[in-house]
Amino acid sequence: MKSRKNLIISFLILFLAVVTLLVVFMRGRSHTFKQDFQVDAAARPGAVTKIFMADKENHQVTLDCVDDSTWLVDGVFPASNHMIDLLLQTLSDMRIRSQVNKAAAENVVRQLAAKSVKVEVYFKDHRISWFNNRFRLFPFINCRVFYVGHDTQDMMATYMYRDGDKNPFIVNIPGFRGCLSPRFVVDPFAWRSHSIVSLPVQHIAKVELVIPATPEESFSIEREGEGFVFNLLNPPQRVNGFDTARVAQLLSSFTNLNFDEYAQAVPRAELDTTFSANPRTILTVTDIEGKTRQLKTYIKYSNPDDLRAMPDTTMYQVFDLNRLYAILDDKDTVLIQYYIFDNILQPASFFLGRQHSYFAR
Repeated sequence: MKSRKNLIISFLILFLAVVTLLVVFMRGRSHTFKQDFQVDAAARPGAVTKIFMADKENHQVTLDCVDDSTWLVDGVFPASNHMIDLLLQTLSDMRIRSQVNKAAAENVVRQLAAKSVKVEVYFKDHRISWFNNRFRLFPFINCRVFYVGHDTQDMMATYMYRDGDKNPFIVNIPGFRGCLSPRFVVDPFAWRSHSIVSLPVQHIAKVELVIPATPEESFSIEREGEGFVFNLLNPPQRVNGFDTARVAQLLSSFTNLNFDEYAQAVPRAELDTTFSANPRTILTVTDIEGKTRQLKTYIKYSNPDDLRAMPDTTMYQVFDLNRLYAILDDKDTVLIQYYIFDNILQPASFFLGRQHSYFAR
């Protein structure tokens, strides 16, 4: 009886070993036979750990998952949650619309070899995954590699090639009218977060605005107990009777404050003039943990060439009426909108009820 029991146990162990080897072998080759192009792991929260993309011109970007809600660009810069969510959704939703026919396959492969984006998706996987992922064994980091090429003539799909396949495919997202190549951007700046400050009012310790051209209008708003106090900086003095509604509006602006875009190609004329002068305003926000965020703003000219032609560069016509430059933490030069910052970069007199709203220029 005992020997029979041992025989059954040995048989079960042998059976599980064979099944395990078969599963491991098939999973190693599964991408070859899979007809759907999506990365299944992208639909599982936290499964994707890293995405690497590179093009034929040696541009590349690495997106690393720190936790479920935090991604880093090239291991340093916070990533845009919107961009990451869109990419993960794309990896989960894209499907094969059709296989490239034999007559066109050679030409498509040639174009992919000349110009395409290589995408490596790393994700948590298991050698054994049964019962709809409820029973899993032998975890490891898997990788799906594919190449994103040019778009189809109808601009409704994109040519892609997956490692291990014989031919490229035409890939789209069912129900989505558009191509997919713009979602696989290699420029690291496109993936970086545009957030300046994301602080609820209860986490703000101090807001300071310095206006070099009119130092008497510089001020700070500091937390004191459960409320805030208003201080002038030049000369230093506490002021009572400030407009609490306007101060409350200012503080609430920092809940989700973003810049427009990175200024990657600032004209030489502006580098030599605009940024050599004092900033128009210096905004510093400090949270209750002592971390600070500083934003120095500069007027942006609508046409930098006018700086050379105009004898008086203070003329209103040469200003960009929509956006201005800003330097974030003395590192990144960005563009911000007057529409967003008009009520933030106001002088002290605005909050003391001495004048109507205007942007401090």
